[in-house]
Amino acid sequence: MNIALFSDSYIPEINGVAASTDNLATTLRAHGHRVLVVTTNPFDDKVQITDEMVRIPGPQMKMFYGYRFAKFYNEEAAHAIERFHPDVIHIQTDFVVGFLGMFMARKFHCAIVYTFHTMVEDYTYYVTRGHFDRAARHIVRGFYQGITAQYDAIVAPSDKILDYLRMVGIDANVYIVPTGIDFQRFARKNEVARETAALKEKYGIAPNEFVILSLGRVAKEKSIDVLLRGYKEFLDQGEPVPTKFVVAGWGPAEKELKDLVHTLGIEDKVVFTGKVDPKETQKYYWLGDCFASASITETQGLTFMEAMASSVLTLARYDDNLVGTIKDGQTGFFFFDESDFKNKINHVISLSEEAKAKVIEQALDAVDVYSLEHFFENIMEVYTRVQRQKW
Repeated sequence: MNIALFSDSYIPEINGVAASTDNLATTLRAHGHRVLVVTTNPFDDKVQITDEMVRIPGPQMKMFYGYRFAKFYNEEAAHAIERFHPDVIHIQTDFVVGFLGMFMARKFHCAIVYTFHTMVEDYTYYVTRGHFDRAARHIVRGFYQGITAQYDAIVAPSDKILDYLRMVGIDANVYIVPTGIDFQRFARKNEVARETAALKEKYGIAPNEFVILSLGRVAKEKSIDVLLRGYKEFLDQGEPVPTKFVVAGWGPAEKELKDLVHTLGIEDKVVFTGKVDPKETQKYYWLGDCFASASITETQGLTFMEAMASSVLTLARYDDNLVGTIKDGQTGFFFFDESDFKNKINHVISLSEEAKAKVIEQALDAVDVYSLEHFFENIMEVYTRVQRQKW
């Protein structure tokens, strides 16, 4: 089968959409399918075309992490897509490259699938800056009600997204297909001890320090400030063992968070790594003793699953979306606010090695359903069904 994936974001950019699209392309190719990724070009102002990828240039949007927005139509790119002759077009994002995918699907009369990766309502403040936010959210809902009618099937990575789609009045064929994870890449057995030691030395982390890790896009909606304030409360009560808080990643909230760290007076306890190579995120998970996130805007919680696959204990702010993956006290731990985060850090640190090993073992069992093999089987079922509709 020839499958064209359309996404405004792709590696080397670091976010869930880029990672999910790359995982999908990798597993489809591994099973013998031809895949063409159509995406933006963050490197220069030329169209880049290979047998497996089409990168389209466009202006940089600084308010959106500096991402590139490709031009709506590019003749050179369109010819490359036509030569590929897709059987299925799978759209991963809602913006310009996604619109191009819709246009090409109509042109070739091929099946079209869309994955709802992002709760765009949670990002309207980047445009509104807090003004008329309710109106902006209504516009977003109207937009989705309009475009979803164009798709043969919608993929929701979690029950949370399915519930949202039904809540806003979208009545369409929706399949729940969680994003797959490359377990081999994150397996702790593949850790190279000297590389982990070198990373710790690079960031000034002592071998005996307990590392609390936040990894991902450094942005307002990730609520990293909640973690830092909770960490400050933890430090104020007296830490039972030496600790460091590591913020791995980059984003528009970095300066604001560094200012917060300065205000809290914990600069010597917090490390900002800056940009992380998306192909080396597993090395940063292995750097941590526990992974923490206060985000409640995730559509699936890919970073939690990656952390669990990396044999790292997880601390997550409670979100219905994570209940199926994280069972409090069994596969990870929930917290509710800053003070509770402080308490849970203490609890995790106090666990015996035997108790930690049991939680990690149960976490690995819990995320097995997110393997790339399961991902492939589920997505191929969707592709087969929508393709039959076109016969």
